[in-house]
Amino acid sequence: MRTALLLAAWTVFPAHAQVAFDDWLAAFRQDAAAQGISAATLDAALADVKPVERVIELDRRQPEFLQTFSDYLARRVTATQVARGQAALSANAGLFDAVDAQYGVPKTVLAAFWGLETHYGAQMGGFNIPASLATLAHDGRRSAFFRRQLLDALRIVDAGHVAAADMKGSWAGAMGHMQFMPTTFRAYARDADGDGRIDLWGSLPDALYSAGNYLRQAGWRSGEPIAVAVRLPQDFDWRRARVANRQPLANWVASGVTAADGGALPAVAGRAAIVLPQGWQGPAFMVFDNFDVVMQWNRSVNYALAVAQLGERLAGGAGIPAAGEPGALSTAQLAALQQALTDLGFDTGTPDGLLGPLTQSAIRRYQVVHGLPADGYPAPGVFAHVEQTHAAARAEGRFAQGTPPPSAAH
Repeated sequence: MRTALLLAAWTVFPAHAQVAFDDWLAAFRQDAAAQGISAATLDAALADVKPVERVIELDRRQPEFLQTFSDYLARRVTATQVARGQAALSANAGLFDAVDAQYGVPKTVLAAFWGLETHYGAQMGGFNIPASLATLAHDGRRSAFFRRQLLDALRIVDAGHVAAADMKGSWAGAMGHMQFMPTTFRAYARDADGDGRIDLWGSLPDALYSAGNYLRQAGWRSGEPIAVAVRLPQDFDWRRARVANRQPLANWVASGVTAADGGALPAVAGRAAIVLPQGWQGPAFMVFDNFDVVMQWNRSVNYALAVAQLGERLAGGAGIPAAGEPGALSTAQLAALQQALTDLGFDTGTPDGLLGPLTQSAIRRYQVVHGLPADGYPAPGVFAHVEQTHAAARAEGRFAQGTPPPSAAH
């Protein structure tokens, strides 16, 4: 098996690249030693390290299709996930209560992070962290970031928290029950069981206290939710539904926003925003300061809402019904949409198939001009509308001659 992997790696990393890696590694070892990392740790972690082909493949892999919020949620907040989480909460009730008491993070929220990250410890990853990080640090695409991660991973080994051979995790360097990166480990991880070392793999107290500490340090507000499902009035201005549009709760209530379950909206000290993760036809959420805290953990709106939803389900709440325009664009279609919008005067920057703020803003402006609900969401119907408008503009000769029309397989 090892010989086959090395042969495969040689295919991806030919002789000249392998020599470059060896040179890079030698220079890195000198730098790490100069920063105080012991020779024993450097030998244990890096003596036989080679570039890991699979890590490069995973780093380069781009999703073929965007994922709707409904699909994202359906794959992560399942009946099995909820049942396992409730069993884990019951089995570790005292531990979760203690973490909640110290950091103010509800047990169901903490368990939701645990479930989403590693299925409650069942899938913590099998990649050797020093080898993966060395591969990525040498690769060049995000070398500065991964070099910092590798140095901190070695410092963790040097401190005696884990042996280099046992430091396993995701291909990108996330580790343990809660998938901490090495820099996060060093900044926030805690020895909760008092054995003199921090073990995020084998000690659930260490893992949960570390997560609670991270969330508290990131600004977690005790007693406040992450997000709640809401019902919007019929005359709602969809342009107001943006994470950055924070308003006092009273303003939203005055405009007719109500809780989806018919109850009272939570009392919060900060401001709230309305989020439409699947466009105007999908579910609507009011998000609060703790939503921003979750976004520091993982900068994905879908992830943050999934934490909120799984936490509610673990607490015995009902899930939200699937809603929204079905189907999602492929990344090629989104790139075509970006190019078409730019051609039409709605700048999206470089067409890259990624949905960023500039693209969302361009979609909103296009929707306003054409009398569509201005939610900024790239639904298939919006793509079809833009294609039709772009084709008409081309037929009228509004674009430079010789410019190929945006296109993508449907």
